[in-house]
This record gives sequence, C-alpha cells and structure tokens, in this order.
Amino acid sequence: MAFQTVDELVDSEVRELIRRRGVDPLTEPVRVRELIDEVLSDYADRALSSPLPPLADPLSLAKRVHDGVAGFGPLQVLLDDPEVEEVWINQPNRVFAARRGVSELTTVVLTQPQLEQLVERMLRTSGRRLDLSAPFVDALMPDGSRLHVVIPDVTRRHMAVNIRKFVVRAHHLRELVALGTMTRQAAAFLEAAMVAGLNVIVAGGTQAGKTTLLNCLCASIPARERVITVEEVFELRIPLPDVISMQTRQASLEGTGEISLRRLVKEALRMRPSRIIVGEVRQDEALDMLIALNSGVPGAGSVHANSAREAVQKLCTLPLLAGENISSAFVVPTVATAIDVVVHLRNEASGQRRVREIVALSGRTEASMVEMTDIFHTRDGQLVRADGYPPHLDRFERAGIDVQALLSDSYPRSTDGLLLSSSESGRKAHG
Repeated sequence: MAFQTVDELVDSEVRELIRRRGVDPLTEPVRVRELIDEVLSDYADRALSSPLPPLADPLSLAKRVHDGVAGFGPLQVLLDDPEVEEVWINQPNRVFAARRGVSELTTVVLTQPQLEQLVERMLRTSGRRLDLSAPFVDALMPDGSRLHVVIPDVTRRHMAVNIRKFVVRAHHLRELVALGTMTRQAAAFLEAAMVAGLNVIVAGGTQAGKTTLLNCLCASIPARERVITVEEVFELRIPLPDVISMQTRQASLEGTGEISLRRLVKEALRMRPSRIIVGEVRQDEALDMLIALNSGVPGAGSVHANSAREAVQKLCTLPLLAGENISSAFVVPTVATAIDVVVHLRNEASGQRRVREIVALSGRTEASMVEMTDIFHTRDGQLVRADGYPPHLDRFERAGIDVQALLSDSYPRSTDGLLLSSSESGRKAHG
C-alpha cells in the first residue's frame, strides 16, 4: 500500500501494533506512547538504508499520532489548552472555542467521517448511546469534560457537538475573591452560611460559573459531614472525605432502566445525608429538592435564571410540572421555608464571572409572593453590602459565628483569608 505522508505511514504502523498487542488506547495511553516511540525508532533505522523520507520533527509527529490514536484527533489541541473552557462544533468545518468566556472560530477543520468517529470515541466509556431513538446525549468524557451531542434530523444537516471542559479555576471561596468573582465580605458570608447549614441556591446563565461556585461553597462544608450529590452528569468535585456522587441514567434500547434526577433525590434521603447537593434543577425534580431541603437536611443546588428573584420565581413554577395535584398554594410557602439564600452570577461581556447579588428569603409569603431581602447587591458595577440579613440567626450562633459583625460596615477589608478556615469551620460546627 502506498502512503502519501510519513504521518500516514507511522499512524498505520502504530494502529497495527496496537491491534496485534491488544492495547486499549483510551485506557492505556502510556502503553500507546511506548508503542509510538517503538515505531518511530524502527522507522528512523529503516530510513537510513531505504528511500523512506527522514523524520523532520519526531516529537511533533509523535504528538499528532498519539492525538489521532489515543486522543481526539484535531480537537485534542483545544482540549489540551488550559485557556479553553468549551468547544462546540456546528458543522465539521466550523469549530468554535471559548477562552475565558470569549468565543472564537478556530482553525480546526474536520471531515464528516472524522467528526462521527470522534463522537463515537467520546461516548465509548460513558455507557450512553446516540441513535435515531435517542438523538440527544449528555455524557461524561474520560477527562471529566461534559459532552452534549444532537444529531439530524433534530438538527438540520450536521450533528451539533458541545464539549464543556472541567476547568477548575477555583477550589475555595477565597480563590474566587482573588479572581474578582466576589468581595471578601460576600465570600465570608457565604462560607458562614454553609457552615451554619443554610440552604443555598446558585443561579445564573449558561457558563456563568454556577458549578464552580457550587464546588467552592461545598468546600466550606465541615469535614465530618456526609454529602450526597445528585446530577444529570458528574460535574461536581467536592474535596471532602465522606462524599457519595450519583448521576442519572438513560433508558435502554428496550425503554427500561432509566434513572431520573427525581429518583436520585429520593434515594439520597435514604443514604444518611448530612447535606444533599443537587447539581442543577431544570424540571419537576425541583419538587423533590424542595421537599428534601424542607425535611431538615440542609443542602444546595443550582438553577438557570437571570436574577436571584427570577430564580425564586422559577423554583415556584418548576414543581408544578410534577403533576396536576401540585398547586402554587403548596409550592410557594415551601420555597419560602426551604430556601434560605440565593446567589446570582453573571458572565460579563469581558468573560469575567461576577456575583451580582446575594438575596435572603425570610420564610414568609405575601399575596402568593415569597418575601426576599438583599444582603449584597451591585451598585456602580461593584458588589456591596445591602441592608438585609439572613434567616436562622440561631444557626450561626450555634456554629460560633457572629453574623452581625460579619455583615457590619466595620468588617475588615484586608485580603488575608476569610472568616473561617476549613479546619476551624469543622471545629466550630462540631465542637
């Protein structure tokens, strides 16, 4: 067989060696690198005594072959770039990427067969399928990135692919302060709210940083607590010793075996949780989350919304999807008593994620409306202290936190740490 390029020859020999030695490229990347080095060494020896062209740049060639065999081909350069947060493909020759919240059309060009093969490879380890009966898929890639694919004829002509990378820019609230996402005082209050066991909802648009903030909030949970997380696809990474994570499951080809988010929330209550974290609420699972948070088990979650107040309104509406026997007369007061604090973020035009407001729910309703008050709001582009206070001040006292001093105008403005360290949080909450 005649090969046009050195790349094609080396790629073919590496693939043949992988087949003969039974190596799995996705689970044995180190072994694949060894085989590539072996093939390149053999090629270099043959090139000395044959008309084979010499290797101009062995390291670059090895990277290209590895990306094609064990990675995701031309997309791998974007997936390896730490500045890239998301990659999406509208059609094979139109591949976009977002760097720090700003999108751009990349120079990556694929063919239709390449794109189909890459998607098949991305789904291989997820256990999820994509076909005419299931034209949408939401799955986790081997590196932790979240994959979403839609195929024709739901799309007009080409499959639409979104890869949201798990880019962790912050693990704790103090790191969000350093990134300019929020002020030190706001971060200290949120840390105190988590230590005290308040129920916190994170709201914002797509790519506003909801999952990152939820991760950072959960990092403030005292270490001795048992945390159960439920998500459509695993995204949360909570650095605590006692964590159980669960994700939904698609139905089989026979239409059986589906596990919904509603089911997971109910199962989580049977697992002795100290906290329940719902990754993202979109539909009728909002009812189960509210019931769980109203059962004495504190927790947190996220929801798409344009403001904190719209998030509360949405949580008053989504549970109605659970059935005709669910009424606003039940849902509205349940929201008022189950949710304590709502944090709203926004992705600015510059790509900067910022907390725009932190709102408290008093637990009361008036004329079928949930009573809310601002704890922090944005004025002249800056997040500043408003005049509201959170509910359940007794919980802060039991945790050894003076929330009045924390929210006072005399709160220290220095950048040396926050209110509590993780270890101190655990001692005060459990001591």
